Amino acid sequence: MRWLWQLQGVCTLTGAQQCSRNIHIHPGRLAALLWGHQDVPDKFNFASDVMDHWAGMEKAGKRPPGPALWWVSKHGEEVTWNFSQLSELSQQAANVLSGACGLQRGDRVAVVLPRVPEWWLVTVGCMRAGLVFMPGTIQMKAKDILYRLQASKAKAIVAGEEVAQEVDTVAPDCPALRTKLLVSEQKRNGWLDFKTLLRGASATHRCVETRSQEAAAIYFTSGTSGFPKMAEHSHASLGLKAKMDAGTWTGWKASDIVWTISDTGWILNILATLLESWTLGACTFIHHLPKFDAQVILKVLSSYPINSLVGAPIVYRMLLQQELSSWKFPHLQYCFSGGESLLPETLESWRVQTGLDIREFYGQTETGITCRVSKTMKIKPGSLGTAIPLYDVQVLDDEGKVLPPDTEGELGIRIKPIKPVGIFSGYVDNLEKTMANIRGDFWLLGDRGTKDQDGYFHFLGRADDIINSSGYRIGPSEVENALMEHPAVVETVVISSPDPVRGEVVKAFVVLAPQFLSHDKAQLTKELQEHVKSVTAPYKYPRKMEFVSDLPKTVTGKIQRGKLRNKEWEKSGPAQA
Repeated sequence: MRWLWQLQGVCTLTGAQQCSRNIHIHPGRLAALLWGHQDVPDKFNFASDVMDHWAGMEKAGKRPPGPALWWVSKHGEEVTWNFSQLSELSQQAANVLSGACGLQRGDRVAVVLPRVPEWWLVTVGCMRAGLVFMPGTIQMKAKDILYRLQASKAKAIVAGEEVAQEVDTVAPDCPALRTKLLVSEQKRNGWLDFKTLLRGASATHRCVETRSQEAAAIYFTSGTSGFPKMAEHSHASLGLKAKMDAGTWTGWKASDIVWTISDTGWILNILATLLESWTLGACTFIHHLPKFDAQVILKVLSSYPINSLVGAPIVYRMLLQQELSSWKFPHLQYCFSGGESLLPETLESWRVQTGLDIREFYGQTETGITCRVSKTMKIKPGSLGTAIPLYDVQVLDDEGKVLPPDTEGELGIRIKPIKPVGIFSGYVDNLEKTMANIRGDFWLLGDRGTKDQDGYFHFLGRADDIINSSGYRIGPSEVENALMEHPAVVETVVISSPDPVRGEVVKAFVVLAPQFLSHDKAQLTKELQEHVKSVTAPYKYPRKMEFVSDLPKTVTGKIQRGKLRNKEWEKSGPAQA
């Protein structure tokens, strides 16, 4: 199959579809052919190549005694599993999925669970069985779930009580969905009981010998228009990348206990709590944390031997609003932050009040960890750090040419002539969107920035309209579509607006229908906010709303979103922007 990579020199991007027809290659697979690949092993599976390796090291006494997963419930109950136990339990999970559920290699499985141990068992179980897992946040509503199940043609969903009712509402409209697995202490009609099946499953499972480039996961990522895109990752771009750049980001050791505060639906969760930590043999600490509670976080940090903390900048900002002088973190040594820009003020305040540095990292769903400030690197306030060894990251002009140091441009990763391990396989069934992010020899990251003389990158802002609020990526069209469903809304546009705590929040400009013009605006604002929360994930709702008589448009009638956004940020002043 090596000759297929030669297509990159034969097919132009604009002629990709025609080329695919001439040689009878399905357009949905052409993106992978156009990439090219570094030399990687033909087969790789994180479960057998990493998890089972550490289980063997444990049995041989070559790993320090202690858990690999340490989970604490909201009531304080604990679950601790070492690698040997995780290996056996995940083999049982694989048997549940491939046996009781009848799922076959390549089938897609939606995994919509809160921070419960079963999320990790199901995810590793999917790897073992060669299934494609698709994480999702429990904040999703019926409409979100319906789209994901229909678009992915998921054969199964593993979910908790948090979304079970929503799933049942849409399941009849999802003909591909055959199996619903419930993770709960309760029973539910039409659902298989995962915990009961797990207890009865064999602890012996022959791991599927998955190909390195075989699909392992799909993450739904927000875009500037339309529905979320399905970003497909292979076993190489997830697990093998973690193995290849192990230690270049965190430097964790087998004796470390790491707490990552992240939604299970986001890629940061699997990167930090499973791939990076378990590649290095470290312990992943998890608190159920049903909702963000700064006091609970402080109590946990002061009570458990956690020495590494990972979270979005808002985690640190919210903790800094507490009286930190009354808390002691006797074990905490390392703090990492990513998902949004870390303000220099947050870095300095945290250092002053705790004596600890925050080391920033940067990436996206499609690329994983791209830049970082490792333990051995100098911290430059406001910097994303340098590129990880696997990636050649540059600042580009509008033609895809590399710009000199200290010159503003778009950030990109070199993917030609060889695509580095770690870059995703492409957007599923959407070659056009995949190719639209390629400029010259680079994959565009969607952010603008500069690169200094030392190779440190400095983030300047988004190159598109994606809103990054507290680490949550929100596509404006998703919120606009939700608002337009309300009879009061004639027209709307959604942009980012500066916020001192969340960095930026969703703001909606709304043109009202005539019959609603006399309504109380404060009450109407609350009504529209609640409406958005009811039809899509609540974190997307507009925290700010402004009612206007019209929206600025071009001569062709296109709404000038950028004009509104620039005005919004300019009026906040440089300190906030």
